[in-house]
Amino acid sequence: MTNKIIKYAVVVLVVGFILYNAVYFEKLSEVKAASSEEAFDATAYAQSFWTNALLPALPEAVDLAALIHQLKTNPAQAFESHSHALGIGNIRYFLVQGQGKVAAVNENEVTVLNEQDTMRFLVQLETEFVYGNAVRDAVGAIDISEFTNTMHLNQVSEEVNQIIRQEVIPPFREQVKEGDIVQFAGAVELNQKYLNLDEIEIIPVSLMIMEP
Repeated sequence: MTNKIIKYAVVVLVVGFILYNAVYFEKLSEVKAASSEEAFDATAYAQSFWTNALLPALPEAVDLAALIHQLKTNPAQAFESHSHALGIGNIRYFLVQGQGKVAAVNENEVTVLNEQDTMRFLVQLETEFVYGNAVRDAVGAIDISEFTNTMHLNQVSEEVNQIIRQEVIPPFREQVKEGDIVQFAGAVELNQKYLNLDEIEIIPVSLMIMEP
């Protein structure tokens, strides 16, 4: 009788051990987060944003020379009228357009001289270090409430920047040379509190070399 009890107890322990390792519990929040991550398609979202929001907004982008003039004379109004950002703070993003003469073709950027009326200034078209949220946020078309977490927002930025690196920059870099006249549109990041207009860097969205 005792042996039967011992055998029964051993069987119960073995079965219990197997069930314990076969069944586990997860927090509901973790399950929801994992499900959300699987459902969100950052590539598709970025492509839709590029086609349906960003490109249609380019014709309405503020002229860079006009923006710089306003930033020098009435910076508060310039930021209020033309900048966007998803969060609060001094970092703001502008969607700009302009035209100028290529002054230098460097390894990581193309320097363009912009001359308009009495204004004369240089801008850097970034062709290597394309990263950050400038292009994503410059249009002001994204509603942060659409996203369940910041990781998805960051994924959208990465995918948008990837489009620029793969589709916008390569054909431009292959042809551009010093002395060319180029039309450009893109995003600029500026700090409202520590405004520096001496080195303006543009993440390009559209680049066109004009016929001579």
